[in-house]
Amino acid sequence: MKTSTRRGLRARVIGLAVLVGMAGVAAQAQNMAALVVQNDRGGLIGARALEISGLNARNIRVELRGRVCYSSCTLYLGAKNVCLTEETVFGFHGPSQRGTALPQDRFEHWSNVMAAHYNAQLREWFLSEARHRISGHYRVSGASLIAMGYPAC
Repeated sequence: MKTSTRRGLRARVIGLAVLVGMAGVAAQAQNMAALVVQNDRGGLIGARALEISGLNARNIRVELRGRVCYSSCTLYLGAKNVCLTEETVFGFHGPSQRGTALPQDRFEHWSNVMAAHYNAQLREWFLSEARHRISGHYRVSGASLIAMGYPAC
């Protein structure tokens, strides 16, 4: 099998797995008053953005609790009905592919997808500073985000 064919097949399999996983989360969220997110270290930006869109369409409350919410977990801040705890630590960094910088056009696209999930103050900081960090992440306390206007749980 050619490498390009294998990559295409792999991308389709990953895409299907993401959709199946999202369907499971969506079905679970429909049966509850709130989705409680705890100790989430992130994942794929596109999949998370689609999940949040579905949660918003059903007006599911999203509660960000636990010790950490890193990487794509921070996109939950874009939920229409979100709250967070002061103790949760949020980790921000720019979009990458397994820690490797993206080509500039993809970097800009995914940076903007991420930024669209943040309020104006956080979006400005993310676009000017945090997105340029690819390895590691900036840690921001829930208390600091609450001071920026996010509601506390």
